[in-house]
Amino acid sequence: MEGHIMSTENWRTATRLLHEAPNRTEFGETSEALFLTSGFVYDSAEQAAATFTGDVQHFQYSRFGNPTVDTLQERLALLEGAEACVATATGMGAVSSAILSHVKAGDRVVASRAIFGSCYWIVTNLLPRYGIETELVDGTDYDAWERALSKPTAAVLIESPSNPMLDVLDIARVAELTHKAGGLLIVDNVFATPLGQSPLKLGADVIVYSCTKHIDGQGRVLGGAVLGSSAWINETLQPYTRNTGNALSPFNAWVLLKGLETLQLRTDAMARNAAAVADALAELPGVVQVRYPGRADHPQYELAKAQMSNGGSMVAFVVDKGREGAFAFMNAFKVIAISNNLGDARSLATHPATTTHMRVSEDERARLGITDGAIRLSVGLEDPADLIDDLKRGAAAVAALA
Repeated sequence: MEGHIMSTENWRTATRLLHEAPNRTEFGETSEALFLTSGFVYDSAEQAAATFTGDVQHFQYSRFGNPTVDTLQERLALLEGAEACVATATGMGAVSSAILSHVKAGDRVVASRAIFGSCYWIVTNLLPRYGIETELVDGTDYDAWERALSKPTAAVLIESPSNPMLDVLDIARVAELTHKAGGLLIVDNVFATPLGQSPLKLGADVIVYSCTKHIDGQGRVLGGAVLGSSAWINETLQPYTRNTGNALSPFNAWVLLKGLETLQLRTDAMARNAAAVADALAELPGVVQVRYPGRADHPQYELAKAQMSNGGSMVAFVVDKGREGAFAFMNAFKVIAISNNLGDARSLATHPATTTHMRVSEDERARLGITDGAIRLSVGLEDPADLIDDLKRGAAAVAALA
């Protein structure tokens, strides 16, 4: 078995997604075992006591650790090239735990302005309640980053590509400035996926995921993950997650392991479909803007080429006639579903101004380019020709408006 483990260093990604960190039991099962248990028993009272002091390694309680969850954490860490991983109940559980475990009253947190609505709420509403100073920065304005990080900062949170308008941030540049300020750089890598971008290699300290998205990829379960150094995970994050109860269900961990097996197949195909869809959208009447990191007209196209392996599965576009036009466009779909989720095998469309970013002020949405005509499209695994036909139906619906 020792030789088997060592050989994984030479395995390619598709093989690693299936075989790394097997953690097989003595029964030699093919699929990972599902340990659907809340607690564990001990051989003796002495073993229980030694487990709680840390002198003996033994599972205690599934809020602290579980063999199925451990397998997922190991595989994600190996995939990401991280020293350690903690899986959480949801993606927002991952984001909130990463930040709140690290900061205290009197600290300072800086975040890119273009972040998911719930992340925006944490930065602008929750953290200030606890005496933490926060500042938002336009993610692609590096003079603004230099000004914001010219004084001590505990943590920085960014998304790249950003939700929903797909700004691409220079992770290495922000990491350098963050470290000069004494901070920890946390990168939400959901849109890019672990296979499309490697923030740790670009200088990030911590990566957060909503595993609900591409990692599951089939709309089944919720889950999140935080990855970073062993020291930070063990000393800072894990005491927080264990004692506040942000634990991933073993069943959800097992489903996510099944999702990892097809992650490369799905994300590669979705990126190819998204590129075709983005090109088609750019030719449709009534579509006034298309944003896709893999297109040469994306404002950060060269940066995207440098730090991403493909353009990803997400496309943002703006249609004519504002909210009325966006709603007409989406209501004409026969294939694409209207949903606030993303990263699914099925294509999903969202109107951010009235859903995911509705609690962001109108002025702030305008600053982020989230106009009433903006639509976020998560491209799935359908035949791209059918998706393009659906988009043509949407464009025709907008053209028919008075």
